[in-house]
Amino acid sequence: MRISVVGAGRVGTAIAVLLARAGHTIVAVAGREATAARASMWLPDVPVTTPAGAVGDVEVVLLGVPDDALGEVAAGLAGAIAPRTWVSHLSGAAGLDVLDPLAVAGARRLATHPLQTFADVAGAVDALPGCWVGVTADDEDGFSLGERLAADVGAVPFRLRDEERPLYHAAAVFASNYLVATSAVAERLFADAGVPDPLGAMRPLQEATLSNVHRLGPGTALTGPAMRGDASTVDRNLAAVASAAPEVVPAYVAMCRTALDLAVRAGRLDPTRRAAVEAVLGRWTA
Repeated sequence: MRISVVGAGRVGTAIAVLLARAGHTIVAVAGREATAARASMWLPDVPVTTPAGAVGDVEVVLLGVPDDALGEVAAGLAGAIAPRTWVSHLSGAAGLDVLDPLAVAGARRLATHPLQTFADVAGAVDALPGCWVGVTADDEDGFSLGERLAADVGAVPFRLRDEERPLYHAAAVFASNYLVATSAVAERLFADAGVPDPLGAMRPLQEATLSNVHRLGPGTALTGPAMRGDASTVDRNLAAVASAAPEVVPAYVAMCRTALDLAVRAGRLDPTRRAAVEAVLGRWTA
């Protein structure tokens, strides 16, 4: 297929590289200032042009622009898009409606979101194969195309209802972004506690934890004071956090309550011990 990418950042570029390897023709890419250098390295034979110039004479346009820019970019391309051209955005949270200006112009809507994190193009090229891709479409033709494109980059496609995309993306934020954020907090607290090489010290713990989650499920993998209903330990934790990083106390309280909920659902925490921990948390949020 003849494919172009508007918004050829880390993800868009990596997808283009893998689609080209799968036999598709990447007709053009467009993007911000860094796009030319990125394309020169990864797609040396592909022209870099304007967004409007990238959407002519192609079968599929991939929109890799930031979520907040999707509506504006879609509206700006409406006058240049050819009827029946497929346009797929790569956002996880946005629905098909953001592509309405293009649909009015005769284009066909599609959303394909890789459930993966990408720090750079090289990492994205390596990480895309094997990841899952949420496909949202208006009809069976769209689902078939989205599934084909996902399979061609080595990913595992699954169908995602349009109305569930924001919830799906919130789940992805918890699975990835907030994991990074809590890791940053842990690194800081370990350093304040005098642990040498906090990231190195954390790594075996985190790798074992994630392994347990995927091997046993979250309810069985959960350990620690919330799961045990150990109110005194929670209290000591919060006192130490309040001294070292008081702004982190609300996050500890919120995550502790989430862990309590999980422990109860898993049948591993009785109501009396939960109440004791809740009493401690209440004192720290009063």
